Amino acid sequence: FRPVACMVPDYALIGEIRLYSFGYRDARRLSRKMVATFRLSSEQLSSQDHYDFGMRAVNTVIQAAGLMRRDHPDMDEDLLLLRSLADSNRPKFLTEDIVLFNGIISDLFPGAELPAPDYGELLPAIEKAIVDLGLQRVDAFVAKCI
Repeated sequence: FRPVACMVPDYALIGEIRLYSFGYRDARRLSRKMVATFRLSSEQLSSQDHYDFGMRAVNTVIQAAGLMRRDHPDMDEDLLLLRSLADSNRPKFLTEDIVLFNGIISDLFPGAELPAPDYGELLPAIEKAIVDLGLQRVDAFVAKCI
């Protein structure tokens, strides 16, 4: 066997280039914030098998940010990335970790307020399914369904 040297990829540089390709003007600063979010999350959140803060997670957030940019070209770039980070990560977190994650992103994006997402017909459909199945409506359950 031949010896092989491996390096950890520069997530910030990869993120910066991909964000630029989606039309972000402040891609360098935003990619650093994204990488900081994942680094702090991996350090502070509980250790769960389904948590992933590596290249796959970076790629997912960047792809979501690109789609958000396409759908909302005039929206503030910080809010687009913040929405992508939140939407890509919150569903997989435990309840205790969501509080920590919210603290991390509020520290990295001070003063940024996300507008409430418009789920269109999804919420009424979830409500109907809950009633049809004879389940009790619980806000946390509805949030997980989304």
